[in-house]
Amino acid sequence: MNRLFKITLLLLSFFISSLTFAQFPGAGGNRGQMGGQNMNLGHFYGKVLETVTNKPLEAASVLLIQNKFDSVTKKRKDVIVAGMLTDKKGEFSLENLNIMGQYKLKITAIGFKPYEEKAAFTLNMAGAKNGDMSSMLSAVDKDLGNIPMNPDPQQLENVTVTASKAIFTMNIDRKVFNVEKNLTSVGGTAVDVMKNVPSVNVDIDGNVSLRNATPQIFVDGRPTTLTLEQIPADEIASIEIITNPSAKFDASGGGAGILNIVMKKNRKAGYNGNINASIDSRARPGIGGDVNIKQDKINFFARGRYNARKSISTANSTRTNYLRDDTSAFFGQNNKPINNGFFAFGRAGFDYFIDNRNTLTVGGMYVTGKFKNTDLINIDRDTLYQNNLLVSDFGFRDTRTEFTFNNIGANISFKHNFAKPNKEWTVDANFNSSKNSNAGNYNTQYFYPDSSPKTAAEVERTDGAGVTKYFTIQSDYVNPISDKLKIEMGVRGAVRNYQSYLNNYILQNGQYVLVPGLSNDYEFTDEVYAAYTTFSQKIKNFTYQLGLRVESSNYTGNVISSGVKFKNNYPFSLFPSLFMTYKLNEKSDMQVNYSRKINRPNFFQLMPNYDISDPLNLSIGNPNLIPEFTNLAEISYQNQVGKKTSLLATVYFRNTNNLITNYQYYDKNPDPTKTPDTVLITSYANANKSYNIGLELTTKTKFAKWWDFTANINLYNSTLKAGEITNGVDNSLFSMFGKINNSFTLPKNYSIQLSGDYQAKTIIPPSSGGGMGRMYGGTQIGAQGYNKPSYGVDIAIKKDFMKNKAASLTLQMNDVFRTKLYATHSESPLFVQDMQRRRDPQVLRLNFNYRFGKIDVSLFKKKNMRGEMESMQNGQQGMGQ
Repeated sequence: MNRLFKITLLLLSFFISSLTFAQFPGAGGNRGQMGGQNMNLGHFYGKVLETVTNKPLEAASVLLIQNKFDSVTKKRKDVIVAGMLTDKKGEFSLENLNIMGQYKLKITAIGFKPYEEKAAFTLNMAGAKNGDMSSMLSAVDKDLGNIPMNPDPQQLENVTVTASKAIFTMNIDRKVFNVEKNLTSVGGTAVDVMKNVPSVNVDIDGNVSLRNATPQIFVDGRPTTLTLEQIPADEIASIEIITNPSAKFDASGGGAGILNIVMKKNRKAGYNGNINASIDSRARPGIGGDVNIKQDKINFFARGRYNARKSISTANSTRTNYLRDDTSAFFGQNNKPINNGFFAFGRAGFDYFIDNRNTLTVGGMYVTGKFKNTDLINIDRDTLYQNNLLVSDFGFRDTRTEFTFNNIGANISFKHNFAKPNKEWTVDANFNSSKNSNAGNYNTQYFYPDSSPKTAAEVERTDGAGVTKYFTIQSDYVNPISDKLKIEMGVRGAVRNYQSYLNNYILQNGQYVLVPGLSNDYEFTDEVYAAYTTFSQKIKNFTYQLGLRVESSNYTGNVISSGVKFKNNYPFSLFPSLFMTYKLNEKSDMQVNYSRKINRPNFFQLMPNYDISDPLNLSIGNPNLIPEFTNLAEISYQNQVGKKTSLLATVYFRNTNNLITNYQYYDKNPDPTKTPDTVLITSYANANKSYNIGLELTTKTKFAKWWDFTANINLYNSTLKAGEITNGVDNSLFSMFGKINNSFTLPKNYSIQLSGDYQAKTIIPPSSGGGMGRMYGGTQIGAQGYNKPSYGVDIAIKKDFMKNKAASLTLQMNDVFRTKLYATHSESPLFVQDMQRRRDPQVLRLNFNYRFGKIDVSLFKKKNMRGEMESMQNGQQGMGQ
């Protein structure tokens, strides 16, 4: 409509002007006018790209210059008639231009060679008279296309970079946590990073939850087979927190959203990189580095990291079992597991810039590790029979396990940029193969109160292994039809194959004998195929996006040892999404959104194998689980309160049907050599439904030039309807979670980060503990229990030194006050259980980092934003002369 109005006005102007000139041959118009009509209808727009990276160039100065006659000096001179800085997409838009003028376009940016080119509007009145309106469109709104900017190495060598990214930025659809500014995670893993990410809660075993539910973990926008413990913190660029993904994203992950881990990857001219090394208070070293080499059309990158780890935990638990015939049994145990090992991470690849609009990227990754766990569990048992007879004994369980893993990944992607800004087509394929093996030896002995042996020692052994192969292929197409209309569409296929076995043995007559009831061979295939489309439009201050995703999923499992087969098949599932945003003013806006999601049961929840690593907490998966479906709605308000404070407030509602939750029940001991009907077993089931409603507040404030403060608080109520779960009860609880982060910039290149979090009493996230719980023991209960309150504080101090702050030392300590205690309470008519654990408190880590390389194009635009703005303000003083 706006363009049609411009064309109509343009034609009318020419019509009136022709009449005027026909009647008054000597007549002239005012400046910018013809025949008394306004001719300032022109619109130039385009996109500025770096030739080195083919990426948008932000904060480039775009000036439109016109040569005019100066009535004072009686000479012609160049005058700036329009100008601006390019946005983060490299785009610029210059409006209200005289369509009859002749211009010179000048673009400058520090670190790049200046760009100059003539620009003018081309009018085709003859074509317009014949009905060819497209020629008039190109006249009024002219696309100058993609404009390349070449780096200037001579400028680069003399620049000192002083600015950097903020630690936390907020957008209406996602929040971004910049890991390079997070001091407390240096030298650690992705688990250490997540501990400081607003909105994210991390338990003692590294399991993450977002708004009290388990999110889906992505790496570079795609699902991953890696665990957070296997990803080095120093290889992560940022974490994107997407609480309610649109139809463009996978529907998996339930209503908890997505945590997207964006890995570091440079495309900078010349060469650059860094090396780093660390050591902690347990004398465990780490070393790593990266290098990036860019020459001509090839950009090569490689990264590697080795970390040795020693983890020490303390745990104790008590449980009273209520048996038949008014008999009760008390169990108490305490232990101190120690986990020793290492992991290594390597990633390499290259970008091939086929031409200015086409890029091919090939990459590979290798991860390996090995951990050994030793644990001595001290056990006390008291049994009170119906006749008040009390029988007591005590014992120990010596546990020694070993776990190894290897992960190989490969990816290839192709990206085509069209001449039209932001119009692009991408295709990428990813393959991951992950292998793991585990072995354990268990020695259990019970004694009478006088310390004499009550039974012979029970010696058990386990060995197992698993292989996962995960392949995904995806293609996306983005077409901004206009500056107010955009359509996106894409297709995706994902296939995962898993095979595993677990053998359990007992020692009899000097030989290990296989126990079939505790052993299994298992395999499954999981397939998900999807297509999506989204359409967005902006109408003045109102923007909406409609999306629809279609997914077909198929799951087949086979217990090879027993021949039992099972499957879940959803041939056609729809996942709509709706986002509506209204801009209240220049500083605030509101958004309402809705989406439907799915959470498919993971391997550990499905695997019908008994986990006997903890004698008081035997567990087994349930192959009959079905996916849970979630409806998620949010209302968000964002406000830039002054120049130093921003606020994001969100009210959210989540309803989940067929919720996957944990529960406990009594059953026959799966070990045929043990007494039957005395074992409490943990498993998974589909509950009836759950409801979550909450208010989340996130604020970012710069109290002073040297103090940045970020705070996040989540107030919510969780309600769980257990339905027909055995011994399950309905559960409802109001709770809160809060996290703060302080960053201090001190004199002499010192900086400090102080962060803390608090979790109030809350229902245990029903879907948490999928894999880590089995690795470390202690399965949690969703339908029957809650977490007790916990809090912790981390601190880090950093010193930058050498020229251009090329080197730095960082000293950090986690859980400074030794307060991070993970405790749970669960109960049912059959038992009451309390458990608490503490893991790795007050560990010190010292990290050294050194950066090298002379050419760093991407940093210039960060440093010179203020300088370019000042230049623009000075230059614009001459506009309109």
